[in-house]
Amino acid sequence: MSSRLDWQSHAGQPLRGNLRVPGDKSVSHRSLMLAALAEGRSHIRGFLEGEDTRATAAVLAQLGVHIETPADGERVIEGVGLHGLRGTTHALDCGNAGTGMRLLAGLLAGQAFDSTLIGDESLSKRPMRRVTDPLAQMGAKIDTQDGLPPLHVHGGQNLHGIHYTLPVASAQVKSALLLAGLYAEGETEVIEPHPTRDYTERMLAAFGWPIVFKPGFARLSGKHTLRATDVDVPADFSSAAFFMVAASIMPGSELHLSAVGLNPRRTGLLHALRLMGADIRVENERESGGEPVGDLIVRHAPLHGIELPEALVPDMIDELPVLFIAAAVAKGQTVIRGAAELRVKESDRIATMAAGLRAVGAAIEETPDGALIQGGTLSAGTVVSHGDHRIAMSFAVAGLLAQGPIRINDCSNVATSFPGFFELANGCGFTLTQAD
Repeated sequence: MSSRLDWQSHAGQPLRGNLRVPGDKSVSHRSLMLAALAEGRSHIRGFLEGEDTRATAAVLAQLGVHIETPADGERVIEGVGLHGLRGTTHALDCGNAGTGMRLLAGLLAGQAFDSTLIGDESLSKRPMRRVTDPLAQMGAKIDTQDGLPPLHVHGGQNLHGIHYTLPVASAQVKSALLLAGLYAEGETEVIEPHPTRDYTERMLAAFGWPIVFKPGFARLSGKHTLRATDVDVPADFSSAAFFMVAASIMPGSELHLSAVGLNPRRTGLLHALRLMGADIRVENERESGGEPVGDLIVRHAPLHGIELPEALVPDMIDELPVLFIAAAVAKGQTVIRGAAELRVKESDRIATMAAGLRAVGAAIEETPDGALIQGGTLSAGTVVSHGDHRIAMSFAVAGLLAQGPIRINDCSNVATSFPGFFELANGCGFTLTQAD
């Protein structure tokens, strides 16, 4: 576990600058896994140098995959083919990475050897039955601790494709089933109640696996071959989100965010902020490694409260904490519904955001699947992040407009998803300090 780290966020300057936030975490995880299972050598550029993605790389290395790091943000992977992974008697440590653990559960379900997936204290409390139950329907055998990690994945199981409708939309569960489907007899088909991110589908296609997909639907058959390919990882939209909100709420700001991934299943926050009155322009739209990418120009604009359309929620589930901050300083009330999934993230993000906003003087009423937030003025206060990186960064943004410093306890996990956030934020106009 990382040592304890607390921050203070003080009133800042108008935000200015051209920023490139770190590479997309979801694409980084998946590019490692598919490159490992591919035939040949793959070169990944723009790789996120975070603890989560490094944990996935370390797991794959334990399973016999040769991975080189020629420079920061680069990985060269010698693929071992679909059946070339080698088992280990050592536990495979996913750290804080829920994505890593859930996707690896699917990938390892089809191997000839047993594996044990473990995680840190936070990950060890996250529910895994949503993945292990449908994998069991495919013939996988995975033991849990009452539905929680560690996961013991039994090797040598004969997997078969299933047609599965997800009870709750989840890109991680869908991806785990598709990865298991690579090893299954017949077709694996996943139908979602709401469309989720299609990174896995796009990347499988880029690596040459036959797959049919559209929003809310994916289908593939097993026993094909993945071909090595080079991947340029786009800048992470979730990381850009903190700067999008910060520049929107801080008077006099103009930020340019380059090469941001604009996967349509990811950009709910962009649409929500525009509904609130934000001034965000997309330029130089292009495609990189199957993913849409563009440059964002964000200028300050007065925001107003909205009733957030529930259709946007699945496409912004990770960005909702920072939307809570935008709502807390906007004019009028913002209503958020349909976000029950937030309660089973790194922390119960609804409860944690509500407690934190109350601690800095905001008016917020928690509901089972969201919140009612009355915009107003924020005061000095102390916020407990519960080790949740997105909560910590959201309150760093809140400190820009607060009438006194906001102390944020337990920020060490920011390194899991956004290494260098502290320095990048201070470089464009934030005033973040390490608290004593």
